[in-house]
Amino acid sequence: MIDFSLQIIDWYRRTKRNLPWRDTNNPYFIWLSEIILQQTKVNQGMNYYFKFTKNYPTVIDLANADEQCVLNDWQGLGYYSRARNLHATAKIIQKQYNGVFPSRYDEILKLKGVGNYTAAAIASFAYNLPYAVVDGNVFRVLSRIFDIDTPIDSNEGQKAFTYLANELLDKNNPSEHNQAIMEFGAIQCTPSNPDCTSCIFNERCLALRNNTLSERPIKKGKIKIKNRYFHYLHFEDQDSIIIQKRTKKDIWQHLFEFPLIEKESEIDEEIMRNEILEKIGLKPTNLTKLPKHILSHQHIYATFWNFNSLPKEDFINAIIIKKNELSSYPISRMIDKYLENV
Repeated sequence: MIDFSLQIIDWYRRTKRNLPWRDTNNPYFIWLSEIILQQTKVNQGMNYYFKFTKNYPTVIDLANADEQCVLNDWQGLGYYSRARNLHATAKIIQKQYNGVFPSRYDEILKLKGVGNYTAAAIASFAYNLPYAVVDGNVFRVLSRIFDIDTPIDSNEGQKAFTYLANELLDKNNPSEHNQAIMEFGAIQCTPSNPDCTSCIFNERCLALRNNTLSERPIKKGKIKIKNRYFHYLHFEDQDSIIIQKRTKKDIWQHLFEFPLIEKESEIDEEIMRNEILEKIGLKPTNLTKLPKHILSHQHIYATFWNFNSLPKEDFINAIIIKKNELSSYPISRMIDKYLENV
């Protein structure tokens, strides 16, 4: 198993990308990068990493920040629970650890929003502790090289891959080993069309030999997608606009949006128009439909009904703000896309 680690570390030293979080062993910066890169591509996450390390240079700065400011800085990345967990965890570190990032794997794992992978990444990258990272890239690399047909989303698969990853780990150099295997999956052993002819493992890759490359890794079942139908009421006059905060435990919690009517299924435009007129006594001037907005477990079909005046009756949780103040309120990427085109 030692030759595997030596081989992949050698490849990494020759091929690795120059990424800013690889130039530090600051656990706070490493933690920031790992949370930002969850469900986010490196190119997209880079500017957010620079923004957060500049605006919140220490974990105490992040803990003392207003949540709305943190959400504003996160705007456009999606999966806003990551930002809320980031802020909440910074407060925990400030209170329970006197602002010093914990250095033991078991303590890191207890932090909000930190799972086995993230804990192993922080422990190995910041403190060089011997914990193997197992993320999507690692699953793919190991399942192909060893031609493993155990589903990666099963308990058996999670245990098997974690055990194998730890067996392969260079215990004397876990930080570089973990970076290497993740990088190998990201730029060499890619999900589709991997360049097997130049691969350092092409002579020992069992999936390549057995022609099962495109089948690895195996997942037990597909995620069930929920369709949701949002009808936003966009009220504005010459100076003001109405927004409200999402307070329920749902997508985009604590972000702002226009007053919303959600339907269980698609509804005829004329029927919806009449329902709105009956509810608020105002007739929409026009409407805008966005393309399907895709989240990991949900597809959002959004229609924006536009009004050129404000309603006489107040909406629950709604506030009237000046239009030029809207940029101070964190909004979802979907609302942002709509505003870019109106």
